[in-house]
Amino acid sequence: MKSDKNTALFDECDALFKRVKNASRSLAMVSPDDTQAVLLDLADALLAQQASILEANAQDIAEMDRQHPGSPLRDRLLLTAARLEAIAEDMRHVATLPSPVGEIIENRRLPNGLLLRRQRVPFGVVGVIYEARPNVTCDVVALCLRTANATVLKCGADAYHSSRAIVDIIHKVLERHGFSADLVVLLPPSHDATQAMLQAVGYIDVCIPRGGRRLIDFVRSTARVPVIETGAGVVHCYFHSQGNLEMGRRIVENAKTRRVSVCNALDTLLVDRSRTPDLPQLVEPLAEKNVIIYADAEAREALEGHYPPQLLREAAADTFDTEWMDYKMGLRIVEDIEEALEHISLHGSGHSEAIVTDDKEAGRLFQQRVDAACVYVNAPTSFTDGAQFGLGAEIGISTQKLGPRGPMGLTALTTYRWLIDGEGQVRPS
Repeated sequence: MKSDKNTALFDECDALFKRVKNASRSLAMVSPDDTQAVLLDLADALLAQQASILEANAQDIAEMDRQHPGSPLRDRLLLTAARLEAIAEDMRHVATLPSPVGEIIENRRLPNGLLLRRQRVPFGVVGVIYEARPNVTCDVVALCLRTANATVLKCGADAYHSSRAIVDIIHKVLERHGFSADLVVLLPPSHDATQAMLQAVGYIDVCIPRGGRRLIDFVRSTARVPVIETGAGVVHCYFHSQGNLEMGRRIVENAKTRRVSVCNALDTLLVDRSRTPDLPQLVEPLAEKNVIIYADAEAREALEGHYPPQLLREAAADTFDTEWMDYKMGLRIVEDIEEALEHISLHGSGHSEAIVTDDKEAGRLFQQRVDAACVYVNAPTSFTDGAQFGLGAEIGISTQKLGPRGPMGLTALTTYRWLIDGEGQVRPS
């Protein structure tokens, strides 16, 4: 039974969701030129008012340092002048991309003379739940406005001050262009607000969680609104018998250490048994970054005396099912590509997988048989990113098969409707 406090919050959220839904309908009359102007102005405003954003972010960082000292999520949370510049540039890129809304994706005439067209349209109201990543606030709003969707944001408490400062700037820009501030709302950083969002049937058309497995599992099991799963990933790289060692060193280091707290970071390295003698050289760059390796017995034996002992641990029962989001990595020796494929099928999450090989047939086989949203040959999984894919930004990386899959850009935020034109035809009895 809900307390009076909870009931009041649910009632408050319900009234807010109604306003957002009503505001979303106003976007039907907005042109792509209008949303482009808003986004370009917003990119400038974020930089012009970056002092207030960085001040708010400093509050969030200080609180994380106090509650979770040394957390690898700190890098996700941190905003800098350079990162704000990159965020603004991504927003400008989204503004210049053609809006898919209104696009005719199918056009045919039926034998009875009816003209049948399938047209892209916005979802309406997109809800996004995310954790310690204030940049997501900007990415989501840019993509949603460009596709004529209203947005309900629910960030984690870790990123609330930063996101609040950003949303306040967004509201000012929206109102300056004659748009309703209700097109973008940020919910309180409470569990009850999350619950209210997930129960908002009739108001929120789709909910997209961005975060770890625990968040995604909670949303999937709790939501009464439609959900697109994104984010969580146990990511592998397989170093094949014909892999180039120098290339493998670069790819493994980049995939693991570029940014350890993101979902495309490497979690488990699989090494072909024939390349075991090359293992010390393959992982040597990781030692410089203090990456702790949890290795099976065969890999540990190969690394003893070659990798810092304080960074070399024994693999546990759950090692190969762990999304580390830290300077940690699983390591296993496999007999061949078949055993690597079997391991990935058992432990992968359908996010991103990679192979390093000079054998084109092995690369083709890997891409054909690995069941993941993004499958790489001779490139690191760190490229799984909407901006890197030329989408301008992303609202998330979908790991599901029904609907969008992989980095979700503008078209992923649209559905479609059928348009049927007739000349008096009637259906026979």
